[in-house]
Amino acid sequence: MRSNLALFLAPAMVAAHGAVTSYEIGGKTYEGYQGFSPVAGAQIIQRQWPDYNPIMTVTDPKMTCNGGTSAPLAAEVAAGGTVTAFWKQWTHAQGPVMVWMYSCDGEFTACDGKSKKWFKIDEKGLTGSVLNSENWGTADILKNLKWTSTIPKSLKPGNYLIRHELLALHQANTPQFYPECAQLKVTGSGTATPPASALTSIPAYAAQSDPGIMVDIYQGGGTSYKTPGPAVWTG
Repeated sequence: MRSNLALFLAPAMVAAHGAVTSYEIGGKTYEGYQGFSPVAGAQIIQRQWPDYNPIMTVTDPKMTCNGGTSAPLAAEVAAGGTVTAFWKQWTHAQGPVMVWMYSCDGEFTACDGKSKKWFKIDEKGLTGSVLNSENWGTADILKNLKWTSTIPKSLKPGNYLIRHELLALHQANTPQFYPECAQLKVTGSGTATPPASALTSIPAYAAQSDPGIMVDIYQGGGTSYKTPGPAVWTG
């Protein structure tokens, strides 16, 4: 009986997570990956990920793009334009949303995201002072199943990765990371690049012990929250 119950609960546990499954960029919809059923040769802009189970440590190699390494297509977006990511499901209301970009400095086929070139273009952590609440960025995802970010208007044109990350903090001192990446061709006349202070590596953009990662929202006694990693760069 117990083993049958475990089998029954397993799909429900998987379904409790989530990942980006499509995008809207420049008024065009781009389908992403649905997970758990890799599709050889899928014509998508998203780097295919194997599943949407959580990553548990900030140093895990899967943190870069949830295991995704390539995609055959890229979406064109003007600097100053918007990218909206969509989730088909999400269930956690405590934790930040972070959106990152990475300059490939060349072709996507040679762009592995492993250098110290990630910069944050958007984030939302805690609003107010009550950690055990739904005043978090991920609560917005829970409600709306989408997130819109603006590409920095002054950003230099080129090939970039965009990475959406949800950090779920609903289990005390047990962070869960959910990242996915897609490929963008940024256009425009911008010349700006992020300063060194805005750049970091992924994995390991912060220590596992960082107070923005290792959090007890129930009994930790905190009244404020700082999203981990460098500050947002808006150009």
